[in-house]
Amino acid sequence: MTDTAPGTASRTPTRRYGTRPTMKDVAARAGVGLKTVSRVVNGEPGVTPDTERRVQEAITALGFRRNDSARILRKGRTASIGLVLEDLADPFYGPLSRAVEEVARAHGALLINGSSAEDPEREQELVLALCARRVDGLVIIPAGHDHRYLAPEMAAGVATVFVDRPAGRIDADAVLADSFGGSRDAVAHLIAHGHRRIGFIGDLPGIHTAAERLRGYHAAMSEAGLPVHDAWVSLGPTDPERVRTAATAMLDAAEPVTALFAGNNRVTVTVVRVLAERPPAAPVALIGFDDFELADLLSPGITVIAQDSAQLGRTAADLLFRRLDGAGGDPRRLVLPTRLIPRGSGELPPPATP
Repeated sequence: MTDTAPGTASRTPTRRYGTRPTMKDVAARAGVGLKTVSRVVNGEPGVTPDTERRVQEAITALGFRRNDSARILRKGRTASIGLVLEDLADPFYGPLSRAVEEVARAHGALLINGSSAEDPEREQELVLALCARRVDGLVIIPAGHDHRYLAPEMAAGVATVFVDRPAGRIDADAVLADSFGGSRDAVAHLIAHGHRRIGFIGDLPGIHTAAERLRGYHAAMSEAGLPVHDAWVSLGPTDPERVRTAATAMLDAAEPVTALFAGNNRVTVTVVRVLAERPPAAPVALIGFDDFELADLLSPGITVIAQDSAQLGRTAADLLFRRLDGAGGDPRRLVLPTRLIPRGSGELPPPATP
């Protein structure tokens, strides 16, 4: 039994229900050779417009779909990449993850992601599990400080790019935000508005971004010839109780700070709550590193150092696929600029001296 496409004289055997059309089926229906179908499917030159039209009509009529998995496997690639984040619930990582996924999709690759929960052992477990599934490449926000476990995988061809923080104890591509420069700009902004006693509340000191932001804080204070007292600096977990305790101690000291610089969005949100509970007669200036939702709708709006997490993800994924496409050279370290967004809270003056 045969079927005939409307308007053509080509005849091909009827396929059984559930079978998938092949390029051979398309070639028979269009009345062309298999190589011609391959050229049309893969966008290669050397096919006349009329022949290409006939092949495309046959593809549509048969419902043919190219088997990308088989094609990529023949090239030694699995068309998948892995993304290891710190915390999927953190709003900073949403745009970053989406940007990586968009770049992967544009390259015909699937994105598989997971969260390390800031646990180095879990990070290693996730990364090696992804490698065992033969992902082509990895984008990693590192939790640990020793990534030598990845050296055999990278030597075997797994392209790897670190984001937000560099790799530890191996050479690898890294895409970072300018945590040092952004923090220095934030503190210099507070100093320019008259503040001399500025507190810094940051993340755990072992985290690269926390250390860089502390370094930027010290640099701005030093450049202005201002001292930094130990009581003005607090690094540690970003849980609300720890941050609340640190902020309260700085604000209730015998010589209280007149401004606070918060090291990330989670710290900033807790500090905003602390300041909201205090008398409005003595407002405290505040700048936070990282923008956050509704920051512009508070009164005053929260001045922030904004980093473009989507651009971080996009840049890292682009670099990853360039490596997968054969780009050589030494590991690259790309540092993306931050941006100070003044909204009011960072422009509050210190209280008048009696």
